[in-house]
Amino acid sequence: MSAFPRLKTGAVMQYPASRTVEHATRVHRFVDGGEQRYRERGVPLRRWVIRLDRLDEAELQSLQEFFVQAQGRAGTFSFLDPWDDVTYDNCSLEDDDLTVEVSGEMRGRTELRVRENRS
Repeated sequence: MSAFPRLKTGAVMQYPASRTVEHATRVHRFVDGGEQRYRERGVPLRRWVIRLDRLDEAELQSLQEFFVQAQGRAGTFSFLDPWDDVTYDNCSLEDDDLTVEVSGEMRGRTELRVRENRS
């Protein structure tokens, strides 16, 4: 299984970065005002938005090759979460297209959305 590429600094993302942790809870409200709550899945779902700026040509090339290898949303890979330093083995991209902007030397930019998959 492939791994999400790192930048030349060793990081997987830059600031500002965002991560969401989503719990799926179902709430049933009864006529008497009472509620019953239960989880639809036992563990939370994680998502990351990776905004990358000021990338050089080699970093952009590495990301583009990774995107092609992952086949957009079709592929799976491992992703190292910089918040908790845990590698999540079953992740995929949330988009089937990759937009790359280059405005000069060492001035490449892109954004990727990664999600943890549930079996």
